[in-house]
This record gives sequence, structure tokens and C-alpha cells, in this order.
Amino acid sequence: MGIHEHESKREILRRLMEERGGRFSDELGIDIESGSSEEIFKWFLASILFGARIRKDAAIKTYHEFEKQNVLTPEAILSTGWDSLVKILDEGGYARYDFKTATKLLGIAQMLNKQYNGDLNLLHEEASDPRDLESKLMEFKGVGHVTVNIFLRELRGIWKKADPLPGDPVITAARSLGLTELEGGNDEEKKKILLELEELWDQANLPYRFSDFEAALVRFGIESRRSKYRKNKGG
Repeated sequence: MGIHEHESKREILRRLMEERGGRFSDELGIDIESGSSEEIFKWFLASILFGARIRKDAAIKTYHEFEKQNVLTPEAILSTGWDSLVKILDEGGYARYDFKTATKLLGIAQMLNKQYNGDLNLLHEEASDPRDLESKLMEFKGVGHVTVNIFLRELRGIWKKADPLPGDPVITAARSLGLTELEGGNDEEKKKILLELEELWDQANLPYRFSDFEAALVRFGIESRRSKYRKNKGG
């Protein structure tokens, strides 16, 4: 996606959306817009898979393997058991993280059932504000900042308290596209970048959601970083 001096920011955003697409949850066929506990958990499962250092295609394939085996609820994860979870992860191409992720998923399912009756919507209700929501999600063993950011980014506008700061891929993309000059080196700068992006999005008035825009930025940011890595490696 070439950037030209004369190209308006609205045009940059329009082309970004046309070329990179929207939310990852939509790509997976997960209806988070419904706000249902079942769909929210499916997206949490997918976010956990995306959160590892693994190619997006492998995470998508692995999620579809869980879907194929109908292992999409905390109860199903627990009844499937560790050995069968490892098999599902291996089938999806998640072999590098299979043992660790199987253990993580069982622990998450157990804690979710015990503390929130298996319902992430209840966790959201009990959170006092956006930062507390993030803290509560990170109480699940093995769930860190990256996974929480992926998960909450797409729930922006669906969960009232889902308001994560931009992650590294979003900031990389925004800088590459000339949408911000800030580096996002601390939370204050990240807040300013988020405000800049929200203002640009409102002004652009495009037929997508802001969360679609963020997802498109993530795709662009990841591609930019890979391209830079390949270039540096080749050089």
C-alpha cells in the first residue's frame, strides 16, 4: 500500500480498510456483536491462540480445529482433557506450544467456572473500569498483555469497559501511514495516539467500525514489521 504526499488521510483509511479488512473475530465467524457469553468465550479462545508468537494462519487453523471438534466452551475444554487438547493444537499447527497451551486452557476454564460461573460477561460486570478489566483478565494464568489487548480491542463498543491502549502493531502501522508522529513509548503517548486515531476515524466517516480500523492497522503493522525484518536480514 503506497503512501503519497497528496493522498488525504481519509483516502489512506479508505484504502486500508479495502485492502486489509476488518475484525479478526468476523474473519473467524464469531459473532461478538451479539454480546452473548458463548460468542465472547469463542473470541477469548481465539485471542489466546493469536497471543502466542505464531503465524496468524496457524492460529486461525487451530481455532477452526477447536470449532470442528466442538470444543468452544469452558465445559467442553474441561471434558476434552489435556491429551485431546494437545491433539487439537497439533492438528492446527500449534505443535510448538501444544503442551503449554493445553495446560493454560484447562486452568483458564477451571478458574472461569469457579469465579465467574463460566461467563466472561460477568467478569466484565464486576470490573470497576477499563484498567481493572484488564487486570482481572490477566489473573488467568498465562494470559498476558498481548492476549488481553487482542481480546479487548475487538470488544471496544460492545463491552462498555473495553478500552485498551493501542498495541505495538497498531502504533507501527499508524506511524508508517503518517497517521501519528508519536512513538507510543509510554501509556500517556499511547492514549494520545488512540485519541488521534479516533478523531481521524470520526472525520473519515467510513462504513466500518473503529474496531475494524484497529484490526486493519494490526494487519498492516504486522506486515510492515515482517517486511522490515526480511529487508534487514537480507541486507
